[in-house]
Amino acid sequence: MRQEPASSTWQLRVRHDRGHTVLEFRGEIDIASAGEIAPRLDRETRRPGAPVVLDLSGIEFFDCSGLRLLYRARSQVLDRGGQVHLVCAHPLTLRMLRITGLARLLPPRPALEDVLGVSRPAGRRTGR
Repeated sequence: MRQEPASSTWQLRVRHDRGHTVLEFRGEIDIASAGEIAPRLDRETRRPGAPVVLDLSGIEFFDCSGLRLLYRARSQVLDRGGQVHLVCAHPLTLRMLRITGLARLLPPRPALEDVLGVSRPAGRRTGR
C-alpha cells in the first residue's frame, strides 16, 4: 500500500490500496472544509481510468456541501472512464444519500473491504 504525502487539509487523506485510489474523508465535512477539500479531490479524481473509492468511514458530520463533493467526484471519475465506489455506514449520512437520490447513483457499501474485494465495477455510467 502506497500513501501520498500529507495534504493541505486533514479532512481528506489519499492513499492507494489494491489498485484503487482511496479518498478518506474525516471529521466534519461542511461548507468550510469543502472549500479546502475540493482542490485535492479534483486532482485525485481527474486521472483517466482511475478506480476511486470515496470512504466516509471517518466522518463525524456531513452536510449538503459534502454531497456536492461526492457528486462532483463521481462525475469527474466517470467522465474519464474510471470506476467510483462509496463506503458509508453512518446512519444519518446514509439517510441524506437516500433522500437526495445520490444513493442510487453511488450505491454505498458498508466497509472498505466490501469494495476492494469486488471484481465487478460499481457506479459505472452506462450512457449519457
